[in-house]
Amino acid sequence: MPAGISERRAWVGLGVLTLPVILVSMDFSVLYLAMPTISRSLHPSATQELWILDVYGFLIAGLLITMGNLGDRIGRRKILLTGAAVFGAASVAAAFAPSAAALIAARALMGVGGATLLPASLALIANMFPRSDVRARAIGVWSAAFAGGAAIGPVVGGALLHHYWWGVVFLINIPVLAALFLLAPFVLPEYRMPATHPFDVLGVVLSLLGILPLVYAVKSAASHGLSVGNVLLGAAGIALLVVFFAHQKRAPAPLVNLSLFANATFSVCIAVALVGMMAQGGMSYLINVYLQSVQDFDVLNAALAGLPMAVTVAAFSIGASRVAAWIGVRRALSLGVALAAAGNLGLLALNVTSPLWVFLVLTAVTGIGYGLQFALVTDAVVGSVPPQHAGAASGISETSFELGTALGLALFGSLATAVFLSRGDGRFADSLGATLDLADGGAGSALAAAAKEAFVDGMHAAALAGGLALAILSVVVALVMRDRT
Repeated sequence: MPAGISERRAWVGLGVLTLPVILVSMDFSVLYLAMPTISRSLHPSATQELWILDVYGFLIAGLLITMGNLGDRIGRRKILLTGAAVFGAASVAAAFAPSAAALIAARALMGVGGATLLPASLALIANMFPRSDVRARAIGVWSAAFAGGAAIGPVVGGALLHHYWWGVVFLINIPVLAALFLLAPFVLPEYRMPATHPFDVLGVVLSLLGILPLVYAVKSAASHGLSVGNVLLGAAGIALLVVFFAHQKRAPAPLVNLSLFANATFSVCIAVALVGMMAQGGMSYLINVYLQSVQDFDVLNAALAGLPMAVTVAAFSIGASRVAAWIGVRRALSLGVALAAAGNLGLLALNVTSPLWVFLVLTAVTGIGYGLQFALVTDAVVGSVPPQHAGAASGISETSFELGTALGLALFGSLATAVFLSRGDGRFADSLGATLDLADGGAGSALAAAAKEAFVDGMHAAALAGGLALAILSVVVALVMRDRT
């Protein structure tokens, strides 16, 4: 342990660090349940609805690398608490937003605050747990907290919305943040990297100008299909990222140390983060539609059906270090990716009338794979750099996770939609929900039955593509990654 940090204090500090992590992940998912109520109250336009849902993720994705570097320089505990203050103030503003525009602004500010919390908490773990084996267990707990927050968000949100107005989904952040402010000064150490060069402001600007348009273009393509506008926007984002990386080669204190990618472990782990979240992001969306529109579960019961996967993700995130100690990191990571591939491919067994237990078993197996791979990836990335650069490295890995989710929704969601529409011979609307509305919700109508079958065919195509990508990546991990003990 670092000087002055006892092992007991470090583990208590880890518990405190899970608080903002749970909140950030919950706020990705909880708003989907609240949107119908928000729409009735604030009357947003269709475009405003999309911005209410997406602006939070946009700002987090765009600012993770910047905030990770900033925390390394000005102090990781300081930026964690500053970000928590911004997140809390924005949560209150969101809860009492008088208009859709005000809610969009508050959600954007929540994204700014949230972007500080993930890299700062991971970097502090690197300080608090310098021993690699103990740090791996700590990062497993951190990963489990993130997965748990995403899973319980819809359940908690559904229960609260049953009794209270929509603003309560934001106010639940306040008592958790209050606990963070009370405990953090006593159990979390402060760390900052001695700065010998000016902060890379040009790099910050270029990274935002590259990442934000690219993520927006990908999400827009997922929601509305390809268009000239989002293709040009995505191309502009990629071009600016090329300029950003060229600048990073010359910058005296770059935001992204490109030499990290010469490390086979680091590069493979970033690939696993990107492809793994592509598969998970795409399939999470599709299986939620499957449960609600094909199997006819309500929103809360669909959220409850997702809990077994969340439990296995959390359990195997915590246990990933033990598996790695038993069979080696390379084999454990390859196994995790392979299990995620098997779970995705197993979704090919689902049909319109499949019993729920089949879905639960398949997604639980998938959760084992994702739990192993995400915990091991995070530990390998943070552990592959010196502790003073842990914030920057965690910003890179978390950006890969965010970009992977957006790409998964766009690529696998678009594939599923293309297959769905191809089965309709012009009879279907743009989505399964809209088609069922055309059929007046009649589950026995020919149109509704055909649409459900077509959606399952599209989900199968996406599951096959995601499963094959993960299977190939599992082999790459086994062949390329140097084992670590």
